[in-house]
Amino acid sequence: MSRSGQVFLHLGVLILGIIANHSHASVSVVDDAGRTVTLAAPAERIISLSPHVTELLYATGAGEHIVGAVSYSDYPAAAKKLPRVGSYNAFDLESIVALQPDLIVAWQSANPAAALEKLQALSIPVFLSEPRQLEDVASNLERLGKLTAKDTVANAASAAFRHKLLELRSQYSVARTVSVFYQVWHQPLMTVNGEHIISQVIELCGGRNVFASLSILAPKISLEAVLRKDPEVIVAGNSALNHPDWKDDWRRWPALQAVKKNHLFYVNPDILQRHTPRILQGAEVLCEHIEAVRRSGEGLPE
Repeated sequence: MSRSGQVFLHLGVLILGIIANHSHASVSVVDDAGRTVTLAAPAERIISLSPHVTELLYATGAGEHIVGAVSYSDYPAAAKKLPRVGSYNAFDLESIVALQPDLIVAWQSANPAAALEKLQALSIPVFLSEPRQLEDVASNLERLGKLTAKDTVANAASAAFRHKLLELRSQYSVARTVSVFYQVWHQPLMTVNGEHIISQVIELCGGRNVFASLSILAPKISLEAVLRKDPEVIVAGNSALNHPDWKDDWRRWPALQAVKKNHLFYVNPDILQRHTPRILQGAEVLCEHIEAVRRSGEGLPE
C-alpha cells in the first residue's frame, strides 16, 4: 500500500473511532425540576409515565425507543400498541423494572412522588417533565432529543413550534382582553390557575383567566364562584361526544354573560390539555372562539 493510502486508512480508522466514541458518549440535561439527568449513553429503552410525554417522545423521533407507556398514551397511532405499565397515577413498578429501561420520563405534578423515588432508588435515571409555559414545550423537545440522540428531529420540531407560537402572539397581542372561565371537568367543577399552561394559552389569545389568582394548579371550585366572576366566555375541555349536555348545565344560569350571549364553547382536551406541540392546534381553536366573542355584538349561533 502506498504511503498516501496508509494515511487515508489511518485517518478512516481515527474518524470511525471518533464516531463510535461520540455515539456512546454520556449525555446530560437539566429537567423541569432543575435536576441534572445524566445518561452514560443516549437512551434506547424508555418508559413514558404520561400521555403528553409519549407524544413528546414521538415528536422528537424517539418513539421507536419507548418500551412501555401509561394508559391513554394514544397519539400518534403507533403509541396505542405500546406495552402498558399502568396509569399516570398508579403505575406498576414491577412491570417497569422488568422492561429494563435506561430512562424514565415522568410527569412531575401528576405521577406519585413516592413511586418515582423508588425508581430513582434503583438507579434508573428519571427525567421530570412539567411544562408550565408554552416555551417549555419546545425546551422539552430539545432536551428529550439530546437524551435520545435525536437532536436533528427534535430541534426541527422545536423550531417549528416556536415559529407558530410567535405567529399567534403577533396576531393577538393587541386584541381586546376577554374574561374566560376554563372548565377542566364538570363533576366536580374544576378549572386551572394562572401557573397552568392552559392559562398561558388563554393569555396568548388575549383572554384573561378569571381564576388565575388561585394557589392550586387545577383547583376544584364552586358554582357560586363562577357566578361571581361572571366571565364573558365559558370554555370546556370537552368534545361533542363527551358530556354533550354540558351547555345545558350552564343555561340554568341565564344571568351569566357567557350564557346570555351564547358564548359557550368547547375545545378537544387532547389538543389543549396535553403539554405537546399539538397544544398550538388547541390554541388556534380557542383563539378563534375568543376572537368571535370580540366581534360579536348580539351573540353567536350554536
